[in-house]
Amino acid sequence: MKSYAAVDLGASSGRVMVGRVGPDSLELSEAHRFPNRPVRVPEGLRWDVLGLYAGVLDGLRAAGRVDSVGIDSWAVDYGLLDADGALLGNPVHYRDARTDGVAEKVWASVPPEELYAATGIQYAPFNTLYQLTAARSTAQLAAARRLLLIPDLLTYWLTGEQGTELTNASTTQLVDPRTRDWSYDVAARLGIDLELFAPLRRPGDPAGVLRAEVLEETGLRGPVPVTAVGSHDTASAVAAVPAVGERFAYICTGTWSLAGLELDEPVLTEESRAANFTNELGLDGTVRYLRNIMGLWLLQECVRAWGNPDLGELLREAAEVPALRSVVDAQDAAFLAPGRMPERIAEACRASGQPVPETRGEFTRCILDSLALAHRRAIDEAQRLADHPVDVVHIVGGGTRNALLCRLTADACGLPVVAGPTEAAALGNVLVQARAHGLVGDRAGMRRLIARTQPLTRYEPSGDAAAWRAAEARLAGAAP
Repeated sequence: MKSYAAVDLGASSGRVMVGRVGPDSLELSEAHRFPNRPVRVPEGLRWDVLGLYAGVLDGLRAAGRVDSVGIDSWAVDYGLLDADGALLGNPVHYRDARTDGVAEKVWASVPPEELYAATGIQYAPFNTLYQLTAARSTAQLAAARRLLLIPDLLTYWLTGEQGTELTNASTTQLVDPRTRDWSYDVAARLGIDLELFAPLRRPGDPAGVLRAEVLEETGLRGPVPVTAVGSHDTASAVAAVPAVGERFAYICTGTWSLAGLELDEPVLTEESRAANFTNELGLDGTVRYLRNIMGLWLLQECVRAWGNPDLGELLREAAEVPALRSVVDAQDAAFLAPGRMPERIAEACRASGQPVPETRGEFTRCILDSLALAHRRAIDEAQRLADHPVDVVHIVGGGTRNALLCRLTADACGLPVVAGPTEAAALGNVLVQARAHGLVGDRAGMRRLIARTQPLTRYEPSGDAAAWRAAEARLAGAAP
């Protein structure tokens, strides 16, 4: 058996997990977990990337001897380096307001239909493309000689080597999903210098070895290689979906819900663009055809506003609330910013003529029903747009701990749901490293290993399918 350190950074916390892998065994343990707290400074909302790096070093120290390290994180955000390789300020948080109104400026040069046909990426105001457009006149961008996405920035600090991992690069809206290379035409029309980006690398590629200073800081004995993984955490999570065959949908749950299909080729039709589906790249050149849904962010923000009550109690109260009493659109950008989440949910219910939640249990049930309904809509539309029917839905990530959400998703979709693994991103990260070092086989073999070794729970659909159709119609403003 060999040991692999998976650095897995989420929007609210980071963790260093250690995976021990053998020919027919896979064990995962947590070495260190640390908070990821964005900081609001006078110029806007920023990531505390130095705090994250310190957490990574602490985690590697706690991990002990490992045979490789891999890093995954959220997408779209980046750090800028000067000519000496020094970081130019803290990376901007994707929820910062600097991209407000920027999309229209981009579309004046490249209309949205052409942009989607070239890159296949859904519109989101925080995509790297819009961030770079917003930063165009800033002193930082003028001084920058290199742009590194968050996992690539941390890899650079660990190894001294620069690269741009492809699965994360594909979320920038600057990559052509057909060629798996930069979309040079889009970048040229928008005045974006692709020389800012380090050379592309793919999951499994070597990404350097830990610097001597890092070895001293962590107590590790070198050489310790760093391996490129699916550095977008969703790419790593989808690699760990324990599916058999191709007729499956997945939902990666956490702060966001990413619901969709794994395909061989992108879907670049105008109908797909209008439905706001994205074509992000995955392991082995696959396409993650999915829709971003606001996810458990809605509940996280409510819990924060309520002073962090016990989540288990909230879920028990929610289970007693009548189903589908009130639902909101979990894709509505009105829920994107932090703060006042219960008030905004109440306002949305009031505006649509539905009962306004009053108790915490009612708010929680409204959120979970709304997420299940959004999962249903995304999976139904993905099957139709990609002409790719499915027989089962796999839920991975933090939402697997929420049995009520899993059950509601099975009911809403009318399909069995298999929930697990919870630490899918870390497991996918570990297995890509293990595969690069010859310990596991192809993608199907990776998935079989996860299915054999990780706890999974199956939920069969039940309840009234007509009630979900009626709720969907109600949300769309149509008569049930």
